[in-house]
Amino acid sequence: MNPVMKDKATSAGLLILRLFLGLGLVAHGYQKFFLFGISGFAGFLEKLGAPAPQASAWLSASTELAGGLLIALGLFTRLAAVPLAINMLVAAVLAHSGYFITNTPPGREYALNLAAAFVALALTGAGRYSIDHRLASRQENS
Repeated sequence: MNPVMKDKATSAGLLILRLFLGLGLVAHGYQKFFLFGISGFAGFLEKLGAPAPQASAWLSASTELAGGLLIALGLFTRLAAVPLAINMLVAAVLAHSGYFITNTPPGREYALNLAAAFVALALTGAGRYSIDHRLASRQENS
């Protein structure tokens, strides 16, 4: 495959990854804010033994909602991916403890896979089909 086609294929793959990861986390953040409510989510975190459950609930829900949107748009992708990876690592340890590779209830594997995907995005960036790429192209042309 020639380098131009390879770059386009890689960027298309990153776009698909970003959209699925980002919009999935937007849905989870929305759920925490507007369906469970922050106080309901904080109560869940308190039962798990999370430190400062109210603050942790706000931080996690905000990270998922705002970070997921940034990832989907491809805006500040590398920066947004880091707290999302951390959030997923915390979820793997705190919320999915006692389980590993199982879906009843979801085990650590799911949260760890998400964390790995966000680390990969932090390393690769968003690709050419992103706002990040447009902003970088404008800077290079000015």
